[in-house]
Amino acid sequence: MITSIDQLDLNKKYSYADYLTWRFDEYVELLRGKISRMAAPTRAHQRVTGRLHTLLDLLLENQSCQVFIAPFDVRLLDHKKSTADKDVFTVVQPDVCVICDITKLDDKGCLGSPDLIIEVLSPGTQKKDYDDKFELYAFNGVKEYWIVAPNDDLVSVYDLDDNNAYQFRKTYIRSEVVPSKVLVDFKCDLERVFSAKN
Repeated sequence: MITSIDQLDLNKKYSYADYLTWRFDEYVELLRGKISRMAAPTRAHQRVTGRLHTLLDLLLENQSCQVFIAPFDVRLLDHKKSTADKDVFTVVQPDVCVICDITKLDDKGCLGSPDLIIEVLSPGTQKKDYDDKFELYAFNGVKEYWIVAPNDDLVSVYDLDDNNAYQFRKTYIRSEVVPSKVLVDFKCDLERVFSAKN
């Protein structure tokens, strides 16, 4: 039984079936089979994440789309047809995600791509959120991706095009309202979001 991350070979490729057997407290993600440790979130990160989740939860009440906050396993299929745990090599924990196709939800989390993912930057996660996850989310068909910089009061928004590539929409500042293309009724007032971190 694996009870410590130190028992694992960080150069080895692991599946979701392996991931389910691990019995340690540290949260990790699998990025195409490679273990990626998760950084401890800051207070500002948690407050902003909580506010975004609350605003989305209020909007989606009594609607078919559902919002989830980390820790929540999202298993991306990387265009594979098999959904067996042994064939899934990407498991991420988005800070906030919205799933509108509820057939993707099961007791383990989400199997397939969310419609909207929001990642809130923490020290040490910028490269992963802007590079690794950016590429994975586009490749797997996540329609809208927000990257939130709580220390700078900024939100950068990317929309998926027909070629499964992200197109940069805009970086929004604290005084602006961010509209969602996926959730047409969601207009996110960033003053409400960033005031939560103080």
